[in-house]
Amino acid sequence: MLRTLLFALAILVAVPAVQAQDAYDQDVIGEFLEREGALPDAPVEYAVYRIAHPSGNSILGRLALYTQVGEGDPERGRARLRLTELFGAPSVEGLRTGDTVIMPARPADFDLNALAYAPYPRTWPGAAAIAKAVIVDKTTQTWAAYANGALVRWGPVSSGAAHSPTPTGRFNMNWRAMERESSEAPPGETWYMRYVMNIYAARGIHLHQYNAVLTGPPQGHGCVRMVTSDARWLYEWSDQWRVAADGRVTTPGTLVIVQGDEPPSDPERFVMDGNTPRRIMVELPPDPMAVPRGDQ
Repeated sequence: MLRTLLFALAILVAVPAVQAQDAYDQDVIGEFLEREGALPDAPVEYAVYRIAHPSGNSILGRLALYTQVGEGDPERGRARLRLTELFGAPSVEGLRTGDTVIMPARPADFDLNALAYAPYPRTWPGAAAIAKAVIVDKTTQTWAAYANGALVRWGPVSSGAAHSPTPTGRFNMNWRAMERESSEAPPGETWYMRYVMNIYAARGIHLHQYNAVLTGPPQGHGCVRMVTSDARWLYEWSDQWRVAADGRVTTPGTLVIVQGDEPPSDPERFVMDGNTPRRIMVELPPDPMAVPRGDQ
């Protein structure tokens, strides 16, 4: 009992009022995307949780939820609930009485491999013969990597804004750079990008790391912004083009498909089936090589 009261007091002291986040917490996202965990055969089931307490006190309401999700251990529950940030939701630590959040229905499902929460199918039959394929879905503002048709990584992105959209279509990785200055920075400012992977040389369209990957509608200038852990992983996993001495491309780089439309508001991540939330899944092209080129 004393431990629980001390934990509640720590929350009261350490957690100020928090506004809804507009960018992913990259440390939290990286921790979830890179952790090891079980990968169940069946899809994860989700439920709606409400911050509530008979007293109406938000701190005690959050504590009750931490204890529930932590199966009696509020500290474990608080750590598990950071998973909501992977879905672009505000930190649960900032929620108030009456607020709701969608999370796995079973507490044990908070500790799974990140692939279990992906809005992508585990397999992509059309890409089974392709060693490495990447897809960026602008509608859900997410990306995924497939190795011979098997999902190996996914994460959030922030694409170009509606007035400067990321082009759709089929691309290949071209050149890359560990660090590069953005040409879109206003006069007097310098915007650094790391793990830069070009997919459209003529227009300077890249997949790259960015410090502020937005959870809501994209506001970029055409490139695809990625959280650091994802950009670093993709930079090391993917292949750039091979160019002969005369400038001819002898081997194209990793296949990249960009599809979908820019969401006008926060991208939808769940739909309600009665009282049950259902994860919105990305539809993949049956034949990725039949997707028209986006750089021509």
